[in-house]
Amino acid sequence: MSAQIIDGKAFAAALRGRIALQVASFRDAAARAPGLAVVLVGEDPASAVYVRNKGKATLAAGMASFEYRLPADAEQADVLALVQTLNADPAVDGILVQLPLPPQIDERVVLMAIDPDKDVDGFHPVNAGRLATGLYGFVPCTPLGCVMLLKEQLGDLAGLEAVIIGRSNIVGKPLAQLLIGENCTVTVAHSKTRDLSTIVKRADIVVAAVGRAAMIRGEWIKPGATVIDVGINRTEDGLVGDVDFNGAASVAGAITPVPGGVGPMTIACLLRNTLVSAYRRAGLKLDMATL
Repeated sequence: MSAQIIDGKAFAAALRGRIALQVASFRDAAARAPGLAVVLVGEDPASAVYVRNKGKATLAAGMASFEYRLPADAEQADVLALVQTLNADPAVDGILVQLPLPPQIDERVVLMAIDPDKDVDGFHPVNAGRLATGLYGFVPCTPLGCVMLLKEQLGDLAGLEAVIIGRSNIVGKPLAQLLIGENCTVTVAHSKTRDLSTIVKRADIVVAAVGRAAMIRGEWIKPGATVIDVGINRTEDGLVGDVDFNGAASVAGAITPVPGGVGPMTIACLLRNTLVSAYRRAGLKLDMATL
């Protein structure tokens, strides 16, 4: 193995520490803590664990955590009414509705009901439009974490060729916009892409976000490339990413592990977005360079 392992867990811990310092400054200035509200509908086990971890991280950073649980048979109107209440609550700076939602609820309708200036998940179309046009808005947490790890590893990304495998609204599309903003040359590949291996082979940066275990083979990777594996797939051998880790690590310059790579960055960036929202809503200046 020749690749440097990108330690997302350590980077996320350091970021959470910097966030906690800014939270303390905010509490002194605003006489309250930044507040994150999380809505969980139903009892999906993976979602419940994720919500619990978010709550712990929120409190550890000195923020206020508001958790709302609705039954699996809740009506869409109930969820929308709760979202409107949270939109109007001055103690709440960020609203996150945990996905997936039960089938009787239209996710798009619920996400569009969230105040874009409290949409710390960055999924609202207004924030997607802001990102696409270079305006300030909230960016989805996983792509934001990917770019942070890339810049920590590589410094200036300008001129590098990036290939993103996956075109979801949550990862692929916003990550493409972020990397264009960093002056990368970006290709978004997907299930209909022809000759995927050749496209991946030319990339200085490879980001895999397709949800298929070990789909990206080691021989596809350009020697010295940086590989960011967003995938988390449960297999008989445990959790694995979308990249054949051992094969890729033998040729890549740097690679994220699964687990311990991108995953920890998602919650850290959620806290970052909530902190930014709190400062903006209070009319206070936050030194973004500290984050």
